[in-house]
Amino acid sequence: MHHDPNASRACIELCWQCRDTCQTTLYNHCLQMGGAHAAPAHVKIMADCIQMCQTCADFLTRGSELHMATCLACADVCDACAISCETVGGAEMLACAEICQRCGHVCREMSHAKVAALT
Repeated sequence: MHHDPNASRACIELCWQCRDTCQTTLYNHCLQMGGAHAAPAHVKIMADCIQMCQTCADFLTRGSELHMATCLACADVCDACAISCETVGGAEMLACAEICQRCGHVCREMSHAKVAALT
């Protein structure tokens, strides 16, 4: 079963949006706020989310046969990042958690899809 190329494109776009949101939030908010925002475990999961979203988008963009594995990993990392952001709290962190949740959901759906040609 081939997955809809439009679903792949939507997942790619959401991965980039999540990556950008996490990166902006981490560097322009969390590290400025300090305290729980800059706790090592929180910073690490946000950095993991940034990198995993980029990796997932890259696999999908090139139509990798292994995209299902990266999509599943991305969903797990996004879910963990959302929990961490919710725990830290505040409007910026809740907005970040929301995009992580959306990205995690779409990536989890894509993790069950067969490779589709991205034309």
